[in-house]
Amino acid sequence: MHKIFAFVLSYLLISQSLPAQSQEKMILQKFTEENTGSIIDEYARFLYLPNVASDPSGQQKNAAFIMEMMKKRGIQNIQLLNASTANVPPVVYGEVMVPGATQTLIFYAHYDGQPVNPAQWAPGLEPFVPKLFTNAIDKGGTNIPFPADGSYQYDWRIYARGAADDKAGIGAILNAYDALIKKGLTPGCNLKFFFEGEEEAGSPHLHEILEKHQSLLQSDLWIICDGPIHQSGKKQIVFGARGDTHLDLTVYASKRPLHSGHYGNWAPNPALMLAQLLASMKDENGQVTIKGFYDDVTPLSATEQKALKEVPSVDEQMKKELGITENEMEGLSLNESINLPSLNINGMQSGNVGKMASNQIPTYAIAVLDLRLVLGNDWKRQQQKVINHISSKGYHVIDHDPTDEERNQYAKLIKVVPGADGVNAQRTSMDLPIIQKVIAIVKSTTKEQVVLQPTMGGTLPLFVFEQVLKAKTVTIPVANHDNNQHAENENIRMGNLLDGIVTMGLLMLFR
Repeated sequence: MHKIFAFVLSYLLISQSLPAQSQEKMILQKFTEENTGSIIDEYARFLYLPNVASDPSGQQKNAAFIMEMMKKRGIQNIQLLNASTANVPPVVYGEVMVPGATQTLIFYAHYDGQPVNPAQWAPGLEPFVPKLFTNAIDKGGTNIPFPADGSYQYDWRIYARGAADDKAGIGAILNAYDALIKKGLTPGCNLKFFFEGEEEAGSPHLHEILEKHQSLLQSDLWIICDGPIHQSGKKQIVFGARGDTHLDLTVYASKRPLHSGHYGNWAPNPALMLAQLLASMKDENGQVTIKGFYDDVTPLSATEQKALKEVPSVDEQMKKELGITENEMEGLSLNESINLPSLNINGMQSGNVGKMASNQIPTYAIAVLDLRLVLGNDWKRQQQKVINHISSKGYHVIDHDPTDEERNQYAKLIKVVPGADGVNAQRTSMDLPIIQKVIAIVKSTTKEQVVLQPTMGGTLPLFVFEQVLKAKTVTIPVANHDNNQHAENENIRMGNLLDGIVTMGLLMLFR
């Protein structure tokens, strides 16, 4: 009893001597420590719900679960923001209007996830059956039961689809608000919550939903809770996202497969043709050789250039972690590389390999190109640059399977199907006063450096918020960098999830 009294007295004395923000941080940390068991119990039930974007029924269940989470916490004006198209996953919206508040923050995360192939997951893992491990599987972590006493360790991990991307964002945001209410802390601004259900599908109906609800969604800033912290393990604030668009390419040759002995050296091989075409798009140093590919890039500001130089280098760490010895763009760091537009081959297919391989010349070859964009690029214009390059290599470009007349007229035929739902890049200035406040708040949560990234390598629909609502956005990730998002064995580290609750809570106290 005397020890407990001494601890409480010590805690009160320390709290009274600290600045308000430090006291609030301690209060929020205490909440996560006292409520870890119930937080994870609810979170595990959330992860049991399949959330693949193409499954309307599953998405409706996820949306309903989030609404219940919000109702339980006393969030107001909870509603579904629907598109006019049927079976589109809705946005789950709610708000807390604070008397006397002069600013409004909107907290964004998404509840949909990438498709899954259970066969690719580690033995004993099922994508929608959350399991607890003592560490990452590739670091020797072993499966253990969820503790009945709610006692968790920070390095433990929960494995499940959506565990990091991006149900972690929803969990961090809603539990942060729960912490404020239960600990008697009043938000310093109006809070709005916006949980999307189509982000992994490219947010095709987001523009429509934002247009329809413009007045409801007015704010001073959007806080985007998505993506991983820096690879160094340090927290990061990201001020933009790359855009994204795709092209599907199909090169055609003979109308039927041919014996490689009878026709090799004579009949064109579409696999080789496609490989040569793709190779012509980059030089040996990884620079894209397509005319004008880099011409419309908006340069980084002086503040952004300074921030980029201060980002810790993780190149050698990631090479070792990933089992590679060289980076593609010689002379450029990882951080420098993601601030340039890129051209990536997502996949190729032609003929058969392995046990199904046969001595044939295939009839066609397919590739999918992924174009990541930075500020200044337009996704349709970037697609056209690639198409122009293909034409310059002697290909006749079509948008359909070739007719016999086209086959007889053109030696090199390619079908190009540009992606119809590209999105441009977006970047928010680091110099804005409201952004400087956000930086200060996040820095108050850690004694380590907070990494300031001009842009993230991945894509979020930030451009749409800016285009429709004239909104400013900033991204505060919480997930561990090795969370396997979009892939098998997706996971969230316990320490990241719980610390994310504290960070989101302090942002809600924004003054």
